[in-house]
Amino acid sequence: MHQYNLGFISDQDLFNHVQETVNKYRFVIDLKEFNKNLVDPIKFSFDAHIYGKTIAQVVEAEVLRQLDKSNNNHIGYFHQNIFKYMGNAWSVPKEGYDIENIAEHIFVEMKNKHNTMNSSSSQKTYMRMQHTLNQNPKALCLLVEVIATASQNKPWAISLDKMSIVDERIRRVSIDKFYEMVTGDKFAFKRLCEVLPLVISDVVGTLKQSEIVQNTVLAELSAVAPDSLLKSIYWLSFQKYQGFDDFHFR
Repeated sequence: MHQYNLGFISDQDLFNHVQETVNKYRFVIDLKEFNKNLVDPIKFSFDAHIYGKTIAQVVEAEVLRQLDKSNNNHIGYFHQNIFKYMGNAWSVPKEGYDIENIAEHIFVEMKNKHNTMNSSSSQKTYMRMQHTLNQNPKALCLLVEVIATASQNKPWAISLDKMSIVDERIRRVSIDKFYEMVTGDKFAFKRLCEVLPLVISDVVGTLKQSEIVQNTVLAELSAVAPDSLLKSIYWLSFQKYQGFDDFHFR
């Protein structure tokens, strides 16, 4: 393990947190998992011909998409749970707000992207924060966005019942500004980003070969219909449809 020297989190805690995140990643996918929600062979046919890809390439792209969809939640885990290592009364409760600092009366709802919430969920979150302020007038409620439109720490303006609502104690904050609030270092998030690839590399270097991605989808598909990978995909999704027990491309 290298020395990361961030200061606001120890080298060992940072390594352990990245390791916990990596361990949550999905490493194995087989044909059963691949077709859990039934893939669309019609789309595969269009994608292959329009983008000049082989069916194998289209399948591999779908495999990566499915893995990526599962792993997005784990990145949320990384962003949220790193703050339990920051000290100074910052905590990650099991329920309620994503991050809290009871001593400072700060309550945080964290989102990965600025456009994650629709109007209804935004209003629900805002009203929850208003309720927190009613219970604790000293509270500061933050909507922290990892991927925000800009570096910002500003009042969160929202429309409720066609009325524009603004409260200085309910704020919309980009992740860099939140790191500054927590650590006192305005470049803390930038410094984390600079060292993160090295930490991930250190963690991945500790993985056993058996923990590297195991993808048997193509091999299993080839066994379904050895003469055609695309035929295997059609049969996989439509095998219970009329006539597909005797299916041939023209």
